[in-house]
Amino acid sequence: MRQPVNNFQRCALSAFGSRHRFRRVTLAITPSFEVHGPLNPVSPVLLSVPHAGREYPDAMREALALPVSGLIQLEDRHVDAVAMAARRFETTIVARRARAWIDLNRAEDARDPLIDRGAPSRGHDEPLSLKLRSGLGLVPRRAGARGDIWRRMLSDAEIRQRIEADHRPYHQAVGQALAAARERFGVAVLLDIHSMPPLGSAQDTPRIVLGDRFGKSAGARLVSRADAVANAWGFRTALNSPYAGGYVLDRHGAPKDHIHAIQIEFDRSLYLDDRLLVPGPGLGRAAAMLRALIDALCEEAVPAPLAAE
Repeated sequence: MRQPVNNFQRCALSAFGSRHRFRRVTLAITPSFEVHGPLNPVSPVLLSVPHAGREYPDAMREALALPVSGLIQLEDRHVDAVAMAARRFETTIVARRARAWIDLNRAEDARDPLIDRGAPSRGHDEPLSLKLRSGLGLVPRRAGARGDIWRRMLSDAEIRQRIEADHRPYHQAVGQALAAARERFGVAVLLDIHSMPPLGSAQDTPRIVLGDRFGKSAGARLVSRADAVANAWGFRTALNSPYAGGYVLDRHGAPKDHIHAIQIEFDRSLYLDDRLLVPGPGLGRAAAMLRALIDALCEEAVPAPLAAE
């Protein structure tokens, strides 16, 4: 009698037990991000961590109006540690450069005219988006209450260099990995991993926020399954409020083409210390929940007959 497979085995068997041959792909890898795991995904679930980078290039430090310590609040501080503790064999793409250098979760044209000399001109009837007005464009202008990040305007050439060296290669890597996963499994699921400041201290305050661009970037059954896993682990959740996902989901989520993208926001107090600066005692539990969520999404995405080949 065939023994039932668990979620981990289902992902592994669907990859390693398949008798089909698959096209080999090569991902663009630059010093600004890392690809962990095989370049040809062995799971339909992939992980992306675009905001946890802690590298501040020398060219940036020379132009800062704030100390680097003032930019920490823009980081999804150490959420990459949660992702790396949770992953087993899933392809995981992690940004190394800081979000303040360039925001990988913004579109290339989200350029802020108050800091960027190459930003497109806008007419009086085309106001800036809320993100740009808040100073959170492709290259952030402000670090919240700490104020302006830059001591001078940035040239068009400077911004274009960041786009070409960091932004485009990251998204090319994510897109190629998702395409390879879909070719192999017929479906691909991207988990875009972020963290958020605590939303409050009340008992009913969400500690996990899932985003699917209000149903546009992922199938409802996958989002519901992710929500159920987080709830089963005792984490109160919310959907699309206050974070519905950004450019990563807009660009890569295509449910009609069997590519799904879900953003997950972890309350930083779940896995950092009391100062919200370094990994704390809760990291293991947060990573275990994420592991269970990955397994559940794999089970939901890959039909059981494929796993039993």
